[in-house]
Amino acid sequence: MSEKRYLILAEGRSADPHYGKTMRGIVRFRRSEVVAIVDSERAGARYEDVPIVGSVAEAAPYAPTTALVGVAVAGGRLGPEWRTLLVDSVQAGLDVEAGMHEFLADDAELSELARERGVELHDVRRPPPDLSVPTGENLTHDARVVLTVGSDCAIGKKTMALELHIEAERRGEASVFVPTGQTGIMIAGWGIAVDAVVADFLAGASERLVVEGARRGDLLWVEGQGSLIHPQFSGVTLGLMHGSAPHALVLCHLAGATEIEGCPGHPLLPLTELVELHERLSLPARPARVAALALNTSLLESDDQARQAIEAAEEETGLLGDDPVRFGAGRLVDAVLAHLGERATLVPPGINAK
Repeated sequence: MSEKRYLILAEGRSADPHYGKTMRGIVRFRRSEVVAIVDSERAGARYEDVPIVGSVAEAAPYAPTTALVGVAVAGGRLGPEWRTLLVDSVQAGLDVEAGMHEFLADDAELSELARERGVELHDVRRPPPDLSVPTGENLTHDARVVLTVGSDCAIGKKTMALELHIEAERRGEASVFVPTGQTGIMIAGWGIAVDAVVADFLAGASERLVVEGARRGDLLWVEGQGSLIHPQFSGVTLGLMHGSAPHALVLCHLAGATEIEGCPGHPLLPLTELVELHERLSLPARPARVAALALNTSLLESDDQARQAIEAAEEETGLLGDDPVRFGAGRLVDAVLAHLGERATLVPPGINAK
């Protein structure tokens, strides 16, 4: 099978860290080559090392094989302006991967066009048909499970899990990133988008993921979803917590944020209260403690400001914290392994353990 060459569709969102998070995750952690990004509003610019073009046709010289919908939108549904992009991609002979709640393969016009052009429509958010409730295997496998949880949505729970996994793998651990959302699936090539699962089976889907992860390795970093305090997306968080039955939690937080994004009037809780909340709501059969804080300091301009925010969070909670994107994941992996009973050497803030 030939290697994929991705054309990421990010119309109007290539500069947006929130709604363009799928694009950013694929570019940062890509397994396959990303050859171009489509965003007519920023044609001629670049994101990282990837050129941005104005249309699917303009991407032809880069010889893509697969168009990937690189935006995350509230409710998981694309607006009508996206239909032209999708049709253009299929007509150009490209397979299309998407992670929306509305499945492309269920669209009669797109499906017929895909058949005519001999291309595939892959809906990564479509759950397996045979899911059910947990069986108890989430408590009997031999792997160590760490789940990222967060003060809000779209603050880096997937990114933190991937950075921690990469660092653990670098150390020789049999480490596995366990994908629970569409972007994670696109990065890792397997997984279940748990937010698309029938509510009764959400914990069962999460169990299936960690059981599969345990077949692949013995240190699992489960991608978190939603937030326990989010007025719209708290349900997926609790189901994932109970179904994955983690041994430890890593609490993620966007430094400087004070309110739930997109929900005015819904303030964030203090970190100490968030730690207590997550620990109290963990599965009684396997109580989990927060092992460390993973801070997203992207809103802070300087490294000194970031270190000050990390130190303040550490002082507030009594837990070790760091930003694995800005300063490396070494200290956080040390803290988690120490929490799990492993030997680790802790180093000063902002310095990656080697």
